[in-house]
Amino acid sequence: MKRSTTLPLVLFAIMILNGCAFVNIPLAPKPSPLDEQVVEGDGTKKILLLDISGTISEHEKSGGLLGGTSPSTVSLIRESLQKAEQDNKIAGVILRIDSPGGSVTASDIIHHDITEFKKRRKIPVLACIMGVGASGGYYAAAAADKIIAHPTAITGSIGVILMKFNVAGLMGKLGVEEQTVKSGDKKDIMSPFRRATPEEEKLAQEIINQFHSRFLDVVMARSGNTLSRDELRKLADGRVYTAGQALQVRLIDKIEYLDDVVSGLRKTIGDEKARVVSYYRPGSYKGSIYAGAEEKGGLTGILGGMNSFSGSSFMYLWQP
Repeated sequence: MKRSTTLPLVLFAIMILNGCAFVNIPLAPKPSPLDEQVVEGDGTKKILLLDISGTISEHEKSGGLLGGTSPSTVSLIRESLQKAEQDNKIAGVILRIDSPGGSVTASDIIHHDITEFKKRRKIPVLACIMGVGASGGYYAAAAADKIIAHPTAITGSIGVILMKFNVAGLMGKLGVEEQTVKSGDKKDIMSPFRRATPEEEKLAQEIINQFHSRFLDVVMARSGNTLSRDELRKLADGRVYTAGQALQVRLIDKIEYLDDVVSGLRKTIGDEKARVVSYYRPGSYKGSIYAGAEEKGGLTGILGGMNSFSGSSFMYLWQP
């Protein structure tokens, strides 16, 4: 009898030592919807502080050591605006921008979402450029009622860039030869395995010109714009501007610190103690239709999803 009772205990101990016990200990917080935190103020009305930071992309961001992911910039902005739209106490929004831009598509989606939010809620939306609000960052800011920049901010860089690698020389030194079978001579346009032909460069330039023209359209349509298209075209050669220069050439409306922007918006909405709130999430909840895309790592992540082995990406990006 003693032997029969001891055997199950031994087997149970072996199972535990071999990891057979069914113990589920999550290493990351459980995904959840966005929650709200009060940054400052105790008034009745709310001002949403919404961050547009880092490289703007429609791809999810890697989650580091635990291997998870977090929503893309596009997904997070869409979800935040949806949450704010359902809260009647949100009386104003400040876009806190610190971004060199990103992909053409991601920048355009964010600009579109902010514009549509303004139409539905009809509340003031201000853009405050902190350190950098260049290219796609400025493109997103153009959706706001006013663009305000910190005294030391960098902005502008109105333009489009297409980057690709040419690894043909390196592959030749390694004795590696690439072979492509294609349906048409333009199917592998801008391939990294060979130098682009003059005709391919011309085709790419035509696309860039169209995207650049769209950028100009967005800036021309921004609230309070006083530039003519010819004036804007001269400014839109890709260069960046300090806050002082940008104000002088009328790319921004004012130079102020974030505190001043908050104070001015409180006066506009009629609540001197309005609560400044932000949204946060401890996990990686997927809250919009843009949350499913996967972001590549390394250099491709920095460039907003440019795949160095299958092509290039058109970017509204300041890449010094």
